[in-house]
Amino acid sequence: MKSVSLFLLLILFLLANVTANASTGRAYVKKPLKDTIIKLDTIKDKKLLKGNKSNQKPGATTSANANNDTTKGLKSLVTAHAEDSTRYDDARHMLYLYGKARVTYEDFELDADYIQVDEKNKVIFASGRIDPYTHRYIGQPISKQKNEKPVVSDSLRFNYDTKKGKIYNASTSQDENYFSGGQEKILNKNEIAYRNVIFSTCDLPYPETHFGIVITKGIGEKNQIISGPAYLEIEGVPLPLAIPFGFFPKPNSRSSGVMLPTFGEDARLGFYLRNVGYYMALNDYVDLTNTATIYSKGSYEVTSSARYLNRYKYSGTVTISYSSTKNGLPVDPANKDFHIDWSHSQNPNANPGTNFSASVNAGTSGFFAHNAPTEGYNLNTLTSSSLRSSISYSHTWEGTPFNLTVDLSHSQDLVNKTVTLELPTVSFNMSTINPFDSKERVGTQKWYQKITVGYSLSATNKLNAIPESQLFQSTTFSKRLQNGFQHQIPVGFNQTILKYFQFGASFNYTERWYFQTVHESFARGSIPGRDSLVYDTLSGFKRAGNYTMSANLSTKIYSTLTFKNSSIKAIRYVATPNLSFNYTPDFSDPKYGYYQTAVSYATIPYQISYQRYSIFQNAVYGGPPIGKTAGLGFSLDNNVEMKLRPKSTDTSTTDRKIKILEGFSLSTFYNFAADSFKLSAINLSGHTSLFKQKLNLTFGGSLSPYVTQVRDSIANGQIQKYKILENRYSFQDGKFPQLTSVNISASATLNPAIFHPHPQAPAPGTTLQTINPEQAAKLALLNSDPSAYVDFNVPWNLSLNYSFNYTNNYTSTYVSNTIQMSGDVNVTPKWKVQYTTNYDLRAGKLSSATSFGIYRDLHCWDLSIQWLPFGYYKSYNVTLRVKAAILQDLKLTKRSDYTSNQYYNPYQ
Repeated sequence: MKSVSLFLLLILFLLANVTANASTGRAYVKKPLKDTIIKLDTIKDKKLLKGNKSNQKPGATTSANANNDTTKGLKSLVTAHAEDSTRYDDARHMLYLYGKARVTYEDFELDADYIQVDEKNKVIFASGRIDPYTHRYIGQPISKQKNEKPVVSDSLRFNYDTKKGKIYNASTSQDENYFSGGQEKILNKNEIAYRNVIFSTCDLPYPETHFGIVITKGIGEKNQIISGPAYLEIEGVPLPLAIPFGFFPKPNSRSSGVMLPTFGEDARLGFYLRNVGYYMALNDYVDLTNTATIYSKGSYEVTSSARYLNRYKYSGTVTISYSSTKNGLPVDPANKDFHIDWSHSQNPNANPGTNFSASVNAGTSGFFAHNAPTEGYNLNTLTSSSLRSSISYSHTWEGTPFNLTVDLSHSQDLVNKTVTLELPTVSFNMSTINPFDSKERVGTQKWYQKITVGYSLSATNKLNAIPESQLFQSTTFSKRLQNGFQHQIPVGFNQTILKYFQFGASFNYTERWYFQTVHESFARGSIPGRDSLVYDTLSGFKRAGNYTMSANLSTKIYSTLTFKNSSIKAIRYVATPNLSFNYTPDFSDPKYGYYQTAVSYATIPYQISYQRYSIFQNAVYGGPPIGKTAGLGFSLDNNVEMKLRPKSTDTSTTDRKIKILEGFSLSTFYNFAADSFKLSAINLSGHTSLFKQKLNLTFGGSLSPYVTQVRDSIANGQIQKYKILENRYSFQDGKFPQLTSVNISASATLNPAIFHPHPQAPAPGTTLQTINPEQAAKLALLNSDPSAYVDFNVPWNLSLNYSFNYTNNYTSTYVSNTIQMSGDVNVTPKWKVQYTTNYDLRAGKLSSATSFGIYRDLHCWDLSIQWLPFGYYKSYNVTLRVKAAILQDLKLTKRSDYTSNQYYNPYQ
């Protein structure tokens, strides 16, 4: 026990010190007090840190060699020091140390504001004092031995003859368990009696401890505490949650142990024991948590989660869950589900040039729906329609343009219950180089030295949209596995011509290799209009090559409007026109053999029917495109800026620039090779920022240049509209092109940093932006998503997103007009309210996903209240749990899962 060791060493010190003073007198030693447990202030304690010679009072420092007559076996030097004074009362045989007193002996150290030794009664007493200015208790006894953590107490009294004593309001810790408050009575070397001691995970000493179990009576041994009556206390308020007796382990290191469950009832699954399990501390790098949830109606879930961390190298978490859920009658079969989560991250400095990462989220499609109570009715998972995973390895050869990436990916459609796997995808790339340029070149590049060449190779094995029930069948991989290779070689050239024009040309070649193709045919005896196509897969190597060529010419046109006698100095307009030519052959020509035609059998009186198809359809990299392209593309980008003169109060005399329109572009394309509808739609897009970039605005639209007629028809007794697109431009009829779509979005994020762009920088290691690699690794073990944490360093935050969409397909129109608002605010330094809502301006109602969250930072615990006030997922949840030490350091609070309600039934 730490406390016992402390007092045994104090006995040795007192015997040695008293004997030395009685027999040899005091020897004064001038010793600096830089290495102390009590942290000294560099200003207030400046003289003390320097070991002041002139102001040090006689008797302030004492040292003595042990005398074998009174301290048998004690051979080391005992040193005592006090900042104020040291006094010995010969008549009463009392030794007094005043003001930041310090005692050292071998590997033992003790600091206190006041230490008293009663040699006659063989009692030692140490305490702090009340500061006359702040009226706070300061200078509490602090002791430390070897590499153990310091022990703090208000006062202590110990008899070094009987080896019994009392400690008042002590504060000690073991691992992440803390004991503070109350009284500790030393019975013998191995046992201590406790009274009204708080056992908690909070490292704040009593009475600041926010949460804990008050042990009214108990006996503490080396590795355990046997408790009598104990009760729960929060913020100093005792709760009616008590136990008549208990057992509390006190491990000196990480150790395995049983995890106690939570109790409750679910409306569908019955009474439950949730998360009962066993924690296994395998070593300093890996731990394993096994938990189970059992329901009274026969459902259960088991989960095994392993965390691993190799500091400065890598970290990760692997979680495997299996469940059996009975939602219907007792005789109905149970739903069997499983889920796997794996996250792995590598420190970028661990192996430069090489990286391995993993993010796996896979399982059966019904896992989250069937286990909604166990998962806390998490709204994000309940409404999720897909799962995605990726395991990636990459390597870059330093000093070369080459890099390699190997990736295994998985995507899962939870609605259609299909799985797509890529096992694996290999990508080998060479960044663009100048093959005709020389390293020994002197001067500017010649035109042919500006030619660039690149290369990329991709290869994959793919299972596409496989039903979950067929994924592990023996024929799935042999008959439905698709594979292929794709080579891409881009060649480019850029040159400035006539000083003001930028000319660029490119040639891109794509080569695809496959080991199977598709053949289509009409079934014999099929009737036109109701024909049935038969798809056959043919094995054998097939290649497909296609290329495109393009050239473009662009320039910039500047126009400036200046002002006199105005705060506006000038307005500048910049236009960037771009003219391009693109050519792609028609690879559906029979001479290439990439496309074939399926023809039906002639059946009197029906005519034959036919259909052209690509033999590479549904291939992993597709096939060459159909149709010839040879045309001109035109785009025009516009930019408007304004320059303001400095104000009379501005001492910098620097002009201010304001962006009125950061970009507004229009583009279209004219295909000379097309037989009709040669002009493509006219596309518009733009973006800008207002109010010193506090508001971001984007907009876009599309115009159809052709005349469109709307006609009526009758089908099933109802009038239906349809459109006829004519190969005639609308301006030929004196009309403006028809607007077919419009989209406008605006977003703004407001917080103190926006209005004060140069705030005082936060201390390193206190925010998500300033954490060090070790903190980042620990945080990754908890959750790799930074948005899962509430940052109390930000007083308030508000995000606004506005969206307007209009679509006109001539027969009907669609309009959406919504605004989304989310944010949080610190009501107090420890209370934060978070909110999210979506308002439909057209319908005039709030979204059913409106939610509120209230977070209370309890230092080592956090309290969260989640509330969905209305809608399909109407519910609420209150969560109180231990906060990890890393979150305390970063002043963060972990968000709990979304709402939970035991009477909630998502299937109603």
